[in-house]
Amino acid sequence: MTVVSRPLSTQLPAAVPARTVLSIRGVRKTYGPVGNRVLALEGISLDVRRGEFLCLVGASGCGKSTLLNLITELDRPSGGEIVIDGRPSLLFQEAALFPWLTAAGNVQLPMKLAKVPRHRRDQQVERLLDLVHLSDFGDKLPHELSGGMRQRVAVARALAQDADILLMDEPFGSLDAMTRDLLHDELERIWRETGVTVLFVTHDVREAVRLGDRIVVLTSRPGRVADEFVVDLPRPRNIASAEVGALAASVTERLRAEVRRHAND
Repeated sequence: MTVVSRPLSTQLPAAVPARTVLSIRGVRKTYGPVGNRVLALEGISLDVRRGEFLCLVGASGCGKSTLLNLITELDRPSGGEIVIDGRPSLLFQEAALFPWLTAAGNVQLPMKLAKVPRHRRDQQVERLLDLVHLSDFGDKLPHELSGGMRQRVAVARALAQDADILLMDEPFGSLDAMTRDLLHDELERIWRETGVTVLFVTHDVREAVRLGDRIVVLTSRPGRVADEFVVDLPRPRNIASAEVGALAASVTERLRAEVRRHAND
């Protein structure tokens, strides 16, 4: 088992398709001691293209979050290979901002830790806060910001890490429907403006159809790739539209079939 992380300038192996930023090959993950192991992921294989917005959906416990942790090397696979052509950054359901730092301070922190010169940090913070439409809120502490604003600060902080791949683990799951809808628009705009690759985990199938270029359905535990759907709908999309609803119904039926299969095993 090998996990390899390469900079963008490095030539990928011939086995990895052109324009692939993330290649996952036969990845498995088990937890627990011998004799009492839980198989979370089994034989996951998946390619993500540079600049793609890919959504992962599946029932609770199917290993979506586990897969993100493996990609960011917060955990190690039990088998298989992950090849990354770029720098990933992980965003959680909660913004996880440091409460004693301002919005600007939170965005600046990863650059400070990387010893980026002060004048460059200041320029980058100004640019990134402008990108997420928070130029006037840089001096605010997290508790002075709404939930949606805090998540936008978290996106800016992720981009401050010079991220090429945003790994988003249900980032809008704790927000109300109206705020989520507004942040869908914001995230799509940021994705278009930056060209960043997004791997987005969600339980909300309509959200996946609203945002994704492609939706990958994972099986119930152990997680495997069960199916995928190309979202061939013009952007921007309305989450309440009939077209989004029709595709969401197809994805949901596929998910239900997986849940039923797992229940009968």
